[in-house]
Amino acid sequence: MILGASILQFPAIRKAKEMGLDVIVVDMNPDAVGFKEEGITRLQISTIDTPKIVEAAREYRIDGIMTLASDMPMQTVAAVCEDLNLPGITPRTALNATNKAEMRICLKKNGVPVPEFYIVCEWGEFYDASKNFVEKFIVKPADNSGNRGIKLVTDFSIENLKEAYAYSKQYSRDGKILLEEYMEGDEFSVESISVHGVCNIIQITDKITSGKPYFVEMGHTQPSRYDTAKLRDIASVAKMGVEVLGINHGPSHTEIKYTAGGPKVVEIGARLGGDFITTHLVPLSTGVDMVTANIKCAIGEDPDIEKKHAKCSAVRFLQPQPGRLKSVSGITEAEAVNGVFEVGLLKHIGEIVPEMRNSLDRVAYVVVQGNTSDEVMAACEEAIKKIHFEIM
Repeated sequence: MILGASILQFPAIRKAKEMGLDVIVVDMNPDAVGFKEEGITRLQISTIDTPKIVEAAREYRIDGIMTLASDMPMQTVAAVCEDLNLPGITPRTALNATNKAEMRICLKKNGVPVPEFYIVCEWGEFYDASKNFVEKFIVKPADNSGNRGIKLVTDFSIENLKEAYAYSKQYSRDGKILLEEYMEGDEFSVESISVHGVCNIIQITDKITSGKPYFVEMGHTQPSRYDTAKLRDIASVAKMGVEVLGINHGPSHTEIKYTAGGPKVVEIGARLGGDFITTHLVPLSTGVDMVTANIKCAIGEDPDIEKKHAKCSAVRFLQPQPGRLKSVSGITEAEAVNGVFEVGLLKHIGEIVPEMRNSLDRVAYVVVQGNTSDEVMAACEEAIKKIHFEIM
């Protein structure tokens, strides 16, 4: 059973079919792209409707359940695993890995490096907590993803603080908001698979964001270009965090900033990384098929996580000015650039391109592969130059 039928889940749906498995796909959207795949069972249920999904899992007597690169269904995945005694994480681990407040508490309690943080629910608490910061802080909802509700606060006026509080609060399902120290430093993600309680680091990714105030991820490059000693520190902190949260079976995606005080955990997900990191970049750079590995973990089989080659890969996201997307040209020319693996659109013609505040606002992407970091970055730049957007 795969929770979600969006473009994020599509590689898992296809891969599970290729592996000869009977695939049940769950999504509340009847028009979801994954539902268009032939030869699957479609269930129109919300991926966070735990009781209904548990009931369906029992009815179909499933052998495994997963979601790919999405935090929201993880607590449902864990509930099904517990109910049917399937391989997977526990409900406690799922909560720790999806609720940023619970995650911060767990990591700090167990000595994993994290930023200074405060958890609040009401405006008065938010205002009082803001006094603990001098120049700036990050505000984020406790239980959302994809950069939704995240903002850097540098103006401590009452008006601006209220705006930041309201912006983050609207994305919080449980009403909790985090105020966190803004960590200066380069950002990375660590892609890993745990097998029999051992966290195996598959790849470390350099991350590019849009910067303040919303920090939307705009690119990823593998392998990291950081020096070996610092990469060892990053891997060590990631492993520690994964183990502390209780992710002892299956994938994890750890985001880390390397600060003046060393690496600190931004977030840890008990699932594969999104943004084409584990569906595209890891296979292109290492030869490790992390989607197949995830599926094998979900059905109780040992995955093949041995690296097959050492290449470089990258993804870059494109963002034109806000407006209505009238046309896009140059896709074919971009695809013809040496090293380009895939070019795609994330918005349809006629859709509104909003001011970019989270990952759902991005418009297009380019994925490349090469032998060196310089090669892949040059290919990205060349391909991007060929793509032109007409905005009304």
